[in-house]
Amino acid sequence: MKLKRRQFIYFSSLSAIGIGFLGCVSRQISKNTQVATAKIAIAANPAKQDLLLRFVSVADTGTGDRGQYAVAEAMTSYHSQKPYDLVVLAGDNIYTNGEMEKIGAVFERPYASLLQKGVKFQACLGNHDIRTANGDLQLKYPGFNMSGRYYTFRRDKVQFFVLDTNHNADWQNQLSWLEQELSRSNAPWKIVYGHHPVYASGVYGTNPTFVKTFTPIFQKHNVQLYINGHEHHYERSSSINGTTYLICGGGAGTRRVGRSSWTAYSAEKLSFATYEVYADRIEISGIGTDNQVFDQGVVPLVSA
Repeated sequence: MKLKRRQFIYFSSLSAIGIGFLGCVSRQISKNTQVATAKIAIAANPAKQDLLLRFVSVADTGTGDRGQYAVAEAMTSYHSQKPYDLVVLAGDNIYTNGEMEKIGAVFERPYASLLQKGVKFQACLGNHDIRTANGDLQLKYPGFNMSGRYYTFRRDKVQFFVLDTNHNADWQNQLSWLEQELSRSNAPWKIVYGHHPVYASGVYGTNPTFVKTFTPIFQKHNVQLYINGHEHHYERSSSINGTTYLICGGGAGTRRVGRSSWTAYSAEKLSFATYEVYADRIEISGIGTDNQVFDQGVVPLVSA
């Protein structure tokens, strides 16, 4: 069949439009494929090979209410993405009076998934915990893994020093023990934790007695990090004489928090903190119940 010139031009135009449309579709498919491939590459990116230890911390948890469960679920979600086997539990483990008969509701059920996966909780005593039998029943509870009112344990190149910061603590012997244990430690990373804050911008604020008592010891023995609760918020300090102070007290409820001159980040959030320890640094993140990272900081290793 012969085509007249006008018909030929018409069909040629349709072909050009079709080719152009197919080209656009092809380019879009290619673009989408590239984006998808990039996402897969990011997801498949292997973990950093020099990671020494990953752990999390949380405090003021023991209510058994929705807030605690929401944080526990976020901790479980984080574990599924970045496995860890250690939780620093920084006190007030059982509200309101440290009653061990509540242990199922305020510990075993909220963290059941993590406990089943072999995650170990290393607790210290908070002010609410000592209201029943001075906390002695919690000391004996296997799930809290406390070998005393104050004790130390080590993971790879990280040594933890756990304190009883309550008003009725055996301060004379505890401080002598802390000095001795820090002196004999050859761990490059030294982390101390207890329930009460040294520096804080919340309801209770900075503790002048603790500043006078602890900061010279921390500076002398190159303690890089102090972790605590009691204040029901998240707060990370800038380095103060070589030590970063991290409050992770939003484990079940929150209270207001401000800022101080030394505050790097503070937030009134239900949350927990994560730590990735490397040979030369600790990477800290604050994570909320929406599973989003809201704060990130780095603690560098500074040789003594």
